[in-house]
Amino acid sequence: MKMTVGVQIIADLYGVDEELISESDKLYDIVETAVKIGRLTKISSDYYQFQPRGVSGVVLLAESHLSFHTWPEHGLVTLDIYTCGNPENADAAFNYLVSVLSPTSVEYKKLSRGNMITEEVKAIKPEHLILD
Repeated sequence: MKMTVGVQIIADLYGVDEELISESDKLYDIVETAVKIGRLTKISSDYYQFQPRGVSGVVLLAESHLSFHTWPEHGLVTLDIYTCGNPENADAAFNYLVSVLSPTSVEYKKLSRGNMITEEVKAIKPEHLILD
């Protein structure tokens, strides 16, 4: 039986209020809450404030990462959530971010990662594996 070791959500959020995505302090609260809502395990985070506006950030997770970049002048947030944990946790974090950022449209892909792993491979924590 084949299985996957993770799930990755790659998304572009369009039509986001530019005031909401211009400054790192606003996005810090939103992203850190998404990590909590997604029951993801934060190791560290780093946010960079562009001048005059725009933000990039990454949260290093025990399960992998959550990263984003903003273009306030275009109302755009690009987002990447990758977890080798429960895929529902990535979904919860993603759904929270979409609900709070309220884009007018969303384009996203959800990928299964590590698809060529077979059940013969022994995992240290099998509860972290997503079986087909």
